[in-house]
Amino acid sequence: MRFIFALLSLLPLQALASADCPVYPKSEWAAEETLKKALTDEGYTIKKFKVDGNCYEMYGRNKEGKKVEIYFDTKTLAIIKAEGLKE
Repeated sequence: MRFIFALLSLLPLQALASADCPVYPKSEWAAEETLKKALTDEGYTIKKFKVDGNCYEMYGRNKEGKKVEIYFDTKTLAIIKAEGLKE
């Protein structure tokens, strides 16, 4: 899981209208709670967590306190898109 979050720092910040996540049967999706726990264990604060199309989407703050919006693959929990939100 730490590898996924390490990749976050390498992603360019870009405007997100939505993300293009792969489509999987719901039976193959990882549990939302697994991702939420991994995020909080890494120091993230989750303000809003939802399913957006075929992605998990999280709004919150990173461990430095900066606002973030992150889209995750629902099966692998890999980061699809991420951005720091403006105040």
